Amino acid sequence: MEAMFDNIAPTYDALNHRLSWNIDRYWRNKAIRCLQTHKPQVILDIATGTGDFALLAAEKLKPQQIIGADISEGMMDIGRKKTTEKGYDNIISFERQDCTALSYTDDSFDAVIAAFGIRNFQDLEKGLSEMQRVLKPGGVLCVLELTQPIHFPVKQLFRIYSHTILPIYGRLISKDNAAYSYLTKTIEAFPQGERMVDILKKIGFSTATFERLTFGICTLYIAKK
Repeated sequence: MEAMFDNIAPTYDALNHRLSWNIDRYWRNKAIRCLQTHKPQVILDIATGTGDFALLAAEKLKPQQIIGADISEGMMDIGRKKTTEKGYDNIISFERQDCTALSYTDDSFDAVIAAFGIRNFQDLEKGLSEMQRVLKPGGVLCVLELTQPIHFPVKQLFRIYSHTILPIYGRLISKDNAAYSYLTKTIEAFPQGERMVDILKKIGFSTATFERLTFGICTLYIAKK
């Protein structure tokens, strides 16, 4: 998996924006607005990829520190360049981490954020448990994830799009034959809505809520330790 993400890293940002018709920018902004009242100062961005969510958090939340964690050095190298170019390298750092076995101590972060990455966890509950562990008491988890719409006709249209246009266009731009077919499989396999909230509560979050965005193509989860 690490090699796959390293391979698509150079085209990852462009593909994300194009394949979502730039709506991914709105989703990230919506998530950050939900965190503003909490004023987190130390933030962990899980599965940070090329750092888009970390950069937006730095700009909007003005924290003291953000750590972007990921298994892909190829992705994070692009994130480091963007962070330096935008002048946030005094706030944002990147570290290679196994997100299901984080090296950080308990109760380390005011907020843990993740955008479009946790569906790739080999063991979702273990990864979420680690995110809960490193949060301070009262800390907030904010997750954006791609999900399947549940209502007609968007459900049917999204299925057609995700099984045809998305993998074909992804292959053409990224030159990776597997990555964007893999994306569709992970979206379909990922527990969503009430199932995800049940998992968050099961592993120890005191509260957990979700909001479907853009007809359910994306879901925002907020949980408190």
